[in-house]
Amino acid sequence: MLTAFCRALYVLSTPPMRRVVVLSLGFALLTFALLWLGIAGVLYDTALFEWRPLNWLLDLMGGLVVLGLSWLLFPAVVTLIMSFFLERIAAAVEAVDYPGRAAPRRQPVGDTVAAMLRLTTLTLVLNLLALPIYLLIPGINLFLFLALNGYLLGREYFEVVALRRLDAATTKAARNRFGLRVFLGGVMIAALFSLPFVNLVAPVIATAFMVHLFEAMPRVELHPRGRIP
Repeated sequence: MLTAFCRALYVLSTPPMRRVVVLSLGFALLTFALLWLGIAGVLYDTALFEWRPLNWLLDLMGGLVVLGLSWLLFPAVVTLIMSFFLERIAAAVEAVDYPGRAAPRRQPVGDTVAAMLRLTTLTLVLNLLALPIYLLIPGINLFLFLALNGYLLGREYFEVVALRRLDAATTKAARNRFGLRVFLGGVMIAALFSLPFVNLVAPVIATAFMVHLFEAMPRVELHPRGRIP
């Protein structure tokens, strides 16, 4: 897994990936700015308490609250936006490291975006539900963030990569069979998204990383009854 991660970092410097990295940086910055403005607009335009000093205190702390919420929601939202380009990233990684691979399955962009939208919605809802723990229980909050988002981001990026080569049923079977590996990969991806500046290119690194993890897995073929060997 460490080898796959190092190879994902290396691919950032290759010519096929430079344009994608620049594109990812631009979209990531735009996404974070829009998230910040949207959350700031909601907090600053909403009086949550009848007592004015409490509203004033909320406004005073609003900058940190907005920054924290933007950071929390950023991985899910930027992944959804970058779903239009993740195929290009995966193809670039394969061109560099797996040049002999056959062409991927043709998958409608709408299906990919719809699947990512469902997972993004689930990610946003679960992280908002976990927000009180993030804020009130130091120590546990970090482990919860990594575990929750590790599961969700691992599933998202694995499906993006696996569905290029496998049908939906086989992808699900592979995710179940190699669930621990996918989860640990997702934890590493969640950690990437938590690092300042690194998180701006995290979608590119995460996709490349998951391509290498997927290629290292034994091939899964479904039996007629839908069971894996």
